[in-house]
Amino acid sequence: MRRTLALIACCSAFVPTTEGYGQSPTPQVISAPAAAVASWLAFEAPPGDESRITDAIVAADSRWRRDDLGNLIMTVGSGRPLRLVACGLDHTGFIVSEITDHGYIRLHRAGTAVTHPLWDQFLQGQQVRVLTRKGSVPGVVAVDNLHFAQQHRGDTSVVNVDQLWVDVGARSRREATELGVALIDPVVRDLPPWTYADYVAGADVSGRAGCAAVASVAHAAESGEHSAGQIVFVLSTQSSFSWHGLEAAVARLGKFDEATLITGTSTAYRENLAVSHSRFAPRARGTPSINADSISRIVVRSRFSGSLVESVRTSDLDSLLAAVRQAAGMQSAVTPWLPLRPAANKTLARTRDSLSRSADILTRLVELPAVGEREAPVRDAIRAALPVWARKLAVQDSSGNLILAMGPDRDTTVFLAHMDEVGYSVRSIDRTGMVTLTPRGGMNAAAWEGQPALLYLDSVSPRRTDSESVSPAFLAGIFVPREQATLRRPDTLHAWFGMDSATLAARGVHAGLSVTAYKRGLRLASTRFTARALDDRAGDAALLLALAGIDPVKLRHKVIFVWSTEEEIGLLGAAAVARNMGTSAHHAYAIDTFVSSDTPLESPLFAFAPLGDGAVLRASDDGTIVLASERERIIAAARSNGIPLQVGTTKGSTDAVPFVASGAIAAQLGWPGRYSHSPAEVLDLRDLNALARLIRFLAQ
Repeated sequence: MRRTLALIACCSAFVPTTEGYGQSPTPQVISAPAAAVASWLAFEAPPGDESRITDAIVAADSRWRRDDLGNLIMTVGSGRPLRLVACGLDHTGFIVSEITDHGYIRLHRAGTAVTHPLWDQFLQGQQVRVLTRKGSVPGVVAVDNLHFAQQHRGDTSVVNVDQLWVDVGARSRREATELGVALIDPVVRDLPPWTYADYVAGADVSGRAGCAAVASVAHAAESGEHSAGQIVFVLSTQSSFSWHGLEAAVARLGKFDEATLITGTSTAYRENLAVSHSRFAPRARGTPSINADSISRIVVRSRFSGSLVESVRTSDLDSLLAAVRQAAGMQSAVTPWLPLRPAANKTLARTRDSLSRSADILTRLVELPAVGEREAPVRDAIRAALPVWARKLAVQDSSGNLILAMGPDRDTTVFLAHMDEVGYSVRSIDRTGMVTLTPRGGMNAAAWEGQPALLYLDSVSPRRTDSESVSPAFLAGIFVPREQATLRRPDTLHAWFGMDSATLAARGVHAGLSVTAYKRGLRLASTRFTARALDDRAGDAALLLALAGIDPVKLRHKVIFVWSTEEEIGLLGAAAVARNMGTSAHHAYAIDTFVSSDTPLESPLFAFAPLGDGAVLRASDDGTIVLASERERIIAAARSNGIPLQVGTTKGSTDAVPFVASGAIAAQLGWPGRYSHSPAEVLDLRDLNALARLIRFLAQ
């Protein structure tokens, strides 16, 4: 279906790695300020549950005192002037407000602070984590199936929190609660801290950088290092609830001569200064109630303010630290940044089970980049996963398809699964480095806007030979969020990589290169799996799983497995194979997603195939209809071999279409999938295994 400065050994920012093409987090060489701020971003601090970060702060500096509301307070010096230097650790987020009978989670906003106009929408179609007392539970936020666009043509308004449904792979309220999910649990976007060019990015990065600066100055504030007087440092909780934590912390401390708040950048903030200073008007909205002669605000400059990819230039961070040091009356000229030690992985442990092998193969494939015409990484991985005998027989044609033919030359049966995925390509680059993107395949731009981006460079030719296999290099960046929005989807999507056009050109960036999002394969609950590009890496995996049970010597007819190219942009790879085969194909089976309405956002009156109920015979779609006799043959084969099989009709088209014109009997086989063409696609691994068994029996 269709960074160049010193390495900080104590802490690491996380970005995708090119090792094995995967996108697992790995340390990157970045500046000390960026590394420190990234280490703070790695900790969640949901309102009311800020201990998730304050425990790490106390571990880094034991002089902090925790009060009843969880604020961290440190007092240095004595006498006058009495100064307050404070920041807020938390930002507006989401909590579990309900668990439905079918195991979905509904959300409520936690916090009243002003957010980006698309704050709620940034979560839709993305991987998230529910922070339970047992550990972190992965999930995704439901989004409408791209293939059902006609049914959603009236859904044009920006998404709000009441339209968010979290899918943790549970099939009932009981299953969700057994995972540990409970009311009021925080729900957060599941992303590593993001660094690109000279920037560090993340939700409320300007506010978190402010707290990192406050803690760093407090850590260095020893006798003789500050001017006369007393400094009270506060890392406050519940700042997103009108600064309740800070107000409670200072209520019993009397009157301050000076109070300085280091805050995050508001969405309306516009200054061309690395750090801005301003005065809080007395009793102004959003101003904490502090008994002080003067209350000042310090803000570090940021781009894409208030979004999940809010970005602060690392060269501005030392200016922020200097401003905080001055506000505290510090005499020292240099203050080192205080990093936090990486948190232990608190994701719920999973033991190996009968589905682990399928999940391993799928994870390997889905984490690879392969926007149309640039499928080489996936092709390499598939070839490497083939049995030795099959690897010797597999060939690559001029269109980049990987073809494995086996068995005697009669009654040819072809199975096709495509390697490419939807994504974007570079259309143009303006002088400032802003990249205009062209969709490659059917795209829901709203699910990519305001998310991390990866631009893959041409380290090799798209149609290279097998001997040219190398890892693709990439540049990290972001998909640019709109500053204001009244419509759900942007007309045109842009990306930015922290460089101007001249620098991008020097790095090898040009029109036509692929741009994708950060992605990761994850298991959900007991049997579900989520990743971007399940369409059609699950089909690729199904062919590999089926092949493991096929003895080519025992085949009585020709069987051809094709891992095809450019399906999402016009079935081009399959069309090339069909032309080359002429009329020799007797059967052609496309192995692809059955886009199912088994989601909370779709009507079950069309394309309803529940996840977990088996593979699917896609009897009809927008491209073809399966002959009645062939439907009966496939159903009988599944029944006789004990393979659970569903039959249905859905939208879209597949690689089977080019073979129909050559006289082949065509059919589409797949698995029921949720949230098609989004970063949050979901399947059930049991359905994938059933599909692999069905392919094996039909091949034999």
